[in-house]
Amino acid sequence: MNFFQVLFHSGDIKARTGKLVTSHSEISTPLFLPIGTLGSVKAISNDELEKIGYNIFLANTYHLYLRPGVEILSNAGGLHNFVNWQYSVLTDSGGFQVYSLAVLRKFDNNGVKFNSHIDGSSHYFTPEDIIDIQRTIGSDIMMPLDVCSEYPISKSGAEKSLMVTYEWEKRCFNRFKLSKEKYGHRQFLFSINQGSVFKDLRKRSIEQLNELEFDGNAIGGLAVGEDNELMYEIVDYCTDILPVNKPRYLMGVGTPENILNSVEMGIDMFDCVIPTRNARHGRLYTFFGDINLKNSRNKFKFDLVDAGFDSSVLNKYSLSYIKHLFVSNEPLAMRLATIHNLEFYFEFMKRIRTAIEQNKFLQFKKEFLNNYKSNKFN
Repeated sequence: MNFFQVLFHSGDIKARTGKLVTSHSEISTPLFLPIGTLGSVKAISNDELEKIGYNIFLANTYHLYLRPGVEILSNAGGLHNFVNWQYSVLTDSGGFQVYSLAVLRKFDNNGVKFNSHIDGSSHYFTPEDIIDIQRTIGSDIMMPLDVCSEYPISKSGAEKSLMVTYEWEKRCFNRFKLSKEKYGHRQFLFSINQGSVFKDLRKRSIEQLNELEFDGNAIGGLAVGEDNELMYEIVDYCTDILPVNKPRYLMGVGTPENILNSVEMGIDMFDCVIPTRNARHGRLYTFFGDINLKNSRNKFKFDLVDAGFDSSVLNKYSLSYIKHLFVSNEPLAMRLATIHNLEFYFEFMKRIRTAIEQNKFLQFKKEFLNNYKSNKFN
């Protein structure tokens, strides 16, 4: 199985299209991963996710380990069977969730001890545990245990995190090679380079990880507080030295502008809570800017909205009605907004791929940002 193939590479910029092939689906890149932390995207069913067109989502090892737990997932035959999803799943290692959610946490050279954010119970993850858990989950793409540095951080602190991350990822890689899939389908393992905003540390991290044969490469430790321009500078630097023949995954980044700029720099994969979380708070994405449903002016917007694409929501329901649902705390409001935003992101990535293959990406980017920032809904 040829896991990743670059299909089209722009001549004057690093933007490219490609194809990821797993045992469960073929996924066009650049791609956006919806967040399905516990095996489902909040507020919608997996059937609805499939209907939109997605054939991959991101689940989280930390959360699935705590609930429903590896015993249930093992008895169910893995996450695909448990949630009745026939397409691909990528699992984050849970390292960021330990960093951000755990009530108490303590890192050492062997792993990380933490208390569950759910009930305070004590747990310990080693790199080997993370691989074993993801084998039981049965995800198509697995991520290794890493240390996500806070921002700002001193260079010595970033270097220490990098050194621990490398040792952990090397142990993850070795465990991955020595262990076997449980459910008859192939699994792939990515690396995660670290180094905060220090280019020499990023270079060292990438070069060390390149000595191991990971199936893809992620850029971690960004979008944690640094400004966008600094993030772009590091992304651009990393994609210059990451292997061309493997997918590049920018973790936790996902505003439309972030995606466009990062695609231009050669990124293939994105994930972010933005479209679904913002949907639950009444924000809709369109090709002409964002709509804040909580804005009082939407009380009397009875006409259907031109969102710049064929929205199954805004082509049927007025802003006034959807706002009414939000104000009334009707669960349907979150469902409709989530479906709409995921439809927007799916169409957005599709248009990006088309623009790249027509050698019109920079033109598309300029026109999109002009329309998006002018925001006719303000």
